[in-house]
Amino acid sequence: MAAAKIGLIGLAVMGANLARNISHKGHTTVVYNRTAEKMAEFIEQFGSDALTGEETLAGFVQQLEKPRKIIIMVKAGDPVDEVLAQLLPLLDTGDIIIDCGNSHYRDTMRREKQLKSKGIHIVGCGVSGGEEGALKGPSLMPGGSDESWNQLKAVWESIAAKDFDGKPCVTHVGADGAGHFVKMVHNGIEYADMQLIAEAYHLLTYVTGLNNEQLAETFHQWNAADDLRSFLIEITAKIVEKKDELTGGYLLDVVKDSAQQKGTGGWTVEAAMDYTTPVPSIAAAVDARLLSSQKNQRVSAAKKMDGVKVEMPVITAQEVRAALLLSKICVYAQGMALIQQASEVNGWNLNLSEICRIWQGGCIIRSALLKSFSEVFLKNPNIANLMVAEELHLHFRKNRSVWAAVVSKGIQAGVPLPALSASLAYFDSYFTERLPQNLTQAQRDFFGAHTYERLDREGAFHSNWNQE
Repeated sequence: MAAAKIGLIGLAVMGANLARNISHKGHTTVVYNRTAEKMAEFIEQFGSDALTGEETLAGFVQQLEKPRKIIIMVKAGDPVDEVLAQLLPLLDTGDIIIDCGNSHYRDTMRREKQLKSKGIHIVGCGVSGGEEGALKGPSLMPGGSDESWNQLKAVWESIAAKDFDGKPCVTHVGADGAGHFVKMVHNGIEYADMQLIAEAYHLLTYVTGLNNEQLAETFHQWNAADDLRSFLIEITAKIVEKKDELTGGYLLDVVKDSAQQKGTGGWTVEAAMDYTTPVPSIAAAVDARLLSSQKNQRVSAAKKMDGVKVEMPVITAQEVRAALLLSKICVYAQGMALIQQASEVNGWNLNLSEICRIWQGGCIIRSALLKSFSEVFLKNPNIANLMVAEELHLHFRKNRSVWAAVVSKGIQAGVPLPALSASLAYFDSYFTERLPQNLTQAQRDFFGAHTYERLDREGAFHSNWNQE
């Protein structure tokens, strides 16, 4: 039998489906799992001439053609380092390791330096699309050397999802940790987009008064439009209309309002602090999940507000729609600004138009808006912020007052709107010529002699602010 073209380590759901996807596209594949029984079960169910398994790591490596291409699909962190430590003695110069887990981009940069000295390539590759995407076509975000990309390109383009023009949703993102950085920001945008939709749902139910059937119709209508069409809106429509087999009612109504997270949203916020780039909507989404997890405290606290009346305003579904669209644009603007800043700092030279393009299919945040964003960056790669692009800014000029009214009325009704509010504040701050941070500068100089800058002359200044 001919040597396999690619190997894969780790047969949890994502790894198993990715291996099946690769073999289905005609690439001979060999798999290995730490637990041999799991590998044997997988091969018994899905094995073929193009998809085989090995019980030992040494046997697995020997089955691969050179330069070897080995995908690692294990939990991020120490498990990746443990697999690398076991693999390295078995590899030769020029071999390529592809980490397709959600590794932190700085870990990938560290590993790249470590393995480069040994002549081994490592590709940190973001994979988005969940278990279905892994099997049928994910969005792929590989970072690493040009040499490793040239070796992987044919396989990666064959297994990726397709964009709106039928092109593979994969590109060579950039060097070392660039691929995992872009995937991290993708996840941060995902957090915020999900929170925005949740807040829209909250307004539509609590204030507008739509029932589940009306909600489903509304989200289906939104998903049929060119501006809001997206995977997340699509699944929201399906979720709100799903009936519960146990009670006969709507399943969503009995789902506990306490959201979990795996940490990539928080990583995005941390990176934003590192690169001094504001991502308030993403930070608000992370905070919202944390607050939701304090369910028992919230139930107790809510009782203290019994009897406090709130005025219920009128908010239409069309107004909520406008606020959601503008907020979504702000979220992408924040994410892309962070990617742009990290690219400049790390010398990655990232192509923002291509990044928006490869998110058009396969991934969780795929949406119709991404085609417009891709076109904006194609025309002006160095645009300061997506919100200033004329074709996008028209949305803000038309509906900013509606957006503000929705946020104001929602707050008046007692509906927490952290992401919608943060998005509006981000927009207003960005388009405000003079912000009150002149006072912040003066305060810092008053209590800490940190100095301040002036509008009328260059330099750093310090004053004695205490007039005693």
